Amino acid sequence: MEKIILIVEDDQELNKSLCYALEKEGYLTVPAFSLQEAKSKFEELKVRQMPQLLIQDVNLPDGEGFTFCRWIKKQCEIPVLFLSARDLEEDALKGYDVGAEDYITKPFSMKILLRKISLILNRSQTEEKKIYDDGNLYIDWERARIMVGKAECMVTPTEFRLLKILAENKGKLLTYDILLEQLWDCDGQFVDKHTLAVNINRLRKKIEDTEHKYISNVYGMGYQWVG
Repeated sequence: MEKIILIVEDDQELNKSLCYALEKEGYLTVPAFSLQEAKSKFEELKVRQMPQLLIQDVNLPDGEGFTFCRWIKKQCEIPVLFLSARDLEEDALKGYDVGAEDYITKPFSMKILLRKISLILNRSQTEEKKIYDDGNLYIDWERARIMVGKAECMVTPTEFRLLKILAENKGKLLTYDILLEQLWDCDGQFVDKHTLAVNINRLRKKIEDTEHKYISNVYGMGYQWVG
């Protein structure tokens, strides 16, 4: 999976330099030059793939970056890194208060910035294994907690196990036999193809709507997670 970084910086030369340096490191960058453009780019991205990191300035033409950071954190838990010429202690503290992972003042070392980004993304990747969050569906695998939108979603143990198997194998076709074998191992109870279909249908009704589809039925073969 590509690591997408949304860069919100109104200085066009700096934005271009950041994109160039990050793309040399193998990241996919998405530049934005205002808060309005950043929101629009984010909405486009989350339909396909949520960005893994937000790098942003504080002073932007149409508002403060702190506001955008708060907005982003309400949508999903992606890490945020501030780059700003505002070097007062209270500004840095405000950045951390709104949820930023780091606050770097300008001018800065590109090498140090790249190292910080690598550390943030590695740490975030470890945490992602415990949480699934696409802005609509939130799953805490350790606590067995599911939220759809802002509402708690209750599922049975079998449905939860099925959800975990599918989500951990995104894009892969899981045949009926593979799913039945894993559900059998988990519950120690007999699960047949009909019972599997019933659980899949119940799960889809709980987590899907017209705008959000997660489970695809590959007719005659099995199921696939497409979320």
